[in-house]
Amino acid sequence: MPVLSKRLDQLRTAKNLAGLADLTRGVEKESLRVNRQGTLSRTTHPKALGAALTHPHITTDYSEALLEFITPPEKNINHIINTLEDLHTFTYQHIGDESLWVNSMPCILNDDDVPIAQYGDSNSGRMKSIYRLGLGHRYGRSMQTIAGIHFNFSVSDDLWEFLHKTDASNLSLVSYKTDGYLKLIRNFRRNFWLLLYLFGAAPAVCSSFIKGREHVLEPVKADDPHTLHTPYATSLRMGDLGYQSSTQESLMPTYNNIDEYIKTLCDAITQQHTDYGAIDIKDKQGEYQQLNDCLLQIENEFYSVIRPKRTAKSGQTALSALANGGIEYIEVRCLDLNPFEDVGINKQQIQFLDIFLLYCLLEESPPSDKNENQKILHNQKRMVYEGRKPDLKLHDFDKERSTAQWSQEIMGKLQLIAELIDTQNNSEDYQNALKVEQRKLDNSAHTPSAKIIEQLNNDEISFYHLALRQSLANREHFKSQQLHATTAANYTQMAAESLTKQKHIEADTSMDFEKYLENYYKQYNCCTQ
Repeated sequence: MPVLSKRLDQLRTAKNLAGLADLTRGVEKESLRVNRQGTLSRTTHPKALGAALTHPHITTDYSEALLEFITPPEKNINHIINTLEDLHTFTYQHIGDESLWVNSMPCILNDDDVPIAQYGDSNSGRMKSIYRLGLGHRYGRSMQTIAGIHFNFSVSDDLWEFLHKTDASNLSLVSYKTDGYLKLIRNFRRNFWLLLYLFGAAPAVCSSFIKGREHVLEPVKADDPHTLHTPYATSLRMGDLGYQSSTQESLMPTYNNIDEYIKTLCDAITQQHTDYGAIDIKDKQGEYQQLNDCLLQIENEFYSVIRPKRTAKSGQTALSALANGGIEYIEVRCLDLNPFEDVGINKQQIQFLDIFLLYCLLEESPPSDKNENQKILHNQKRMVYEGRKPDLKLHDFDKERSTAQWSQEIMGKLQLIAELIDTQNNSEDYQNALKVEQRKLDNSAHTPSAKIIEQLNNDEISFYHLALRQSLANREHFKSQQLHATTAANYTQMAAESLTKQKHIEADTSMDFEKYLENYYKQYNCCTQ
């Protein structure tokens, strides 16, 4: 009996469906602040939103203009969506006539016009800003303004204990969980092309975004040289013109064990790289231009589609947290903003992600190797540029398969999981979520990427004007919303407390920055062990 079917039968027989349905998720949603003309805001992070360094739910990513909303870990999907709606509403009360860009891909901007996020004068704040300065030198600032949604996911301890027992594993429960999440990651990387097809919403870009770069894009319409695409594109954000790095293609952990993963990234953080050695760590005035001259400044620079994660303590590296405690949850990083949804994502998409990630966890997951990594990268590129092409074929281990056939096979397995979760919840919500995505597989016209291209053609409009129109409509929606008085007061208090907390951090002058950085990098001692 296949591993997935066996495990589902065991869960059903043991009446342990509660463990299967008990999931925890969180969403990190990025959005650019733009002015009424749709160009990047040059204003600093609004003080009324709090301190980006210390606020638990409202921060910035690469740029002062790139807001990031973070929901707390939740078991209730409605709470996630409601939190995102409240965060948007609160933000719109404090950004004047600015809007939040609803698309992943920015439009009218130049590298020099992108302000790097500032986090104050503390050691941790300086490090965050220098890291971003380094990213700009390495990849260009424009690339760093691309926005997306990161989806954090974990399953219950009850499910882990059940699987640990039924597998009769000799590993400790902590090691078993880590190994299980790595199996999930391997399967995810084999199958995430399906997510690019279903949820890709970046099929076109403004010509200004790729100015001076080689590309294979063509105008959507002959009379509009400013809007470029490929006819069957899904998510250009996830291609070599987007949030990917050709320099990092040599960095391919196989995710077979946690020690190998940590060692691979540690080496990349501690060994000088020729390309970045040409960039001075400090300029002639002694000002930092990057944190180091290695392939990665820190582990966050690794542009992976999924990451193993563990909550790190203040000042602790992500790899150190993983090494000490194992994997706590995973972070999915390949999701575009959906411009047709007010907060960029909806409940049914989260439900689909739940099922998909459970499938990746419970299905058999053989070890990976560099050869498979190359094929996964090939699949990603083909799906980015040709994802909606009829009869598209991708690599599945040592054979090629049509995406139509492969996707239906996956959907059949997802159906089994959806039925069990719905049985536990006494609903049909998860099966209905599958039906929504099945429509996209039956007809690619229902995908977000196809809808965007359809609007560009039918409305005879450029990508810039379409995105601006959608962003202004989104602004009007949230400007019309009213926060509950208690919610508004809580966010106002959070903002004030974050500003106070940042001042306290900055008041701690017990260590100079050079020493702080030295101590931080000492944590990567796994490289020398």
